[in-house]
Amino acid sequence: MSAILVTGADLAPQALALLQGHEMVYAGKTPGPDDLLALCRRHDPVAIIVRYGKVTAEMMDAAPSLRVISKHGSGTDTIDKTAAAARGIEVVAAAGANAAAVAEQALALMLACAKSVVPLNARVHAGQWDKATHKGVELGSRTVGLLGLGAIGRRFAASVQVLGMRVLAYDPYAQEAPEGVTLVPLATLWRESDVLSLHCPLTDENRELIDAEVLAQCKRGVILVNTARGGLIDEAALLQAVRSGQVMAAGLDSFAVEPIAPDHPFLGEPGFVLSPHIGGVTGDAYVNMGVAAARNLLDVLARQPSPQSA
Repeated sequence: MSAILVTGADLAPQALALLQGHEMVYAGKTPGPDDLLALCRRHDPVAIIVRYGKVTAEMMDAAPSLRVISKHGSGTDTIDKTAAAARGIEVVAAAGANAAAVAEQALALMLACAKSVVPLNARVHAGQWDKATHKGVELGSRTVGLLGLGAIGRRFAASVQVLGMRVLAYDPYAQEAPEGVTLVPLATLWRESDVLSLHCPLTDENRELIDAEVLAQCKRGVILVNTARGGLIDEAALLQAVRSGQVMAAGLDSFAVEPIAPDHPFLGEPGFVLSPHIGGVTGDAYVNMGVAAARNLLDVLARQPSPQSA
């Protein structure tokens, strides 16, 4: 019975039903590099379903039967794709499986920032009543700029259009935009957006794209939302921009290093609304991602001959 390694503690029952006939190996909730390497050596999996941790070239070499790496989600930046390609190992992703969940998280973070939900909640609990002094931000007349127009970006665009927001987007791979969305160059996106929301994968080319220079080009008081990858942002530059008021508030669901350290400089800063990279973690998305990851790897195994039969 061939093994499938899951770099996490569980998988949706609907996904497991598709994978009957395989030995399922789980790495636990917080697998480290040594844990994953040891499991590859011990079980020689034919497939890896990636939930947490990184999949390295060393892991691939430790599993000579490995034929496919299937992401439980859309982002494949934690997989050494160059090493996989060199070894003939296919990398697949569950694109769009959690699009609704992540788009809703982006919307929640944007609204929390614009309406000061977190500080007002804390003040009311502390006995304060700021009705006479607080003024929020009305989004209906504002412009939101999307960096990335894939399944999540399009879903988010549809959501903010309901609020009456103007939607701009930059995506070098988009041939056309959905109704109500205007494709623009990056310079226009920075200059005209009242809200900047990130919805693109992390690559070597866009790592820390949102740096001090870009933030300086944005409107003063811009709201930044990131439900994509933390590595897209120069965190030190963002901290300074929030403190100076150049960025009114930042709603972040992902960070350069996760989990963030107890002394991370964003912690305790009033201009940050933070969540622990759970935008795509809903009951529905958990099932959708698991089923898509299972189907994707089974498709590869069905059309790719095993080393023994090749």
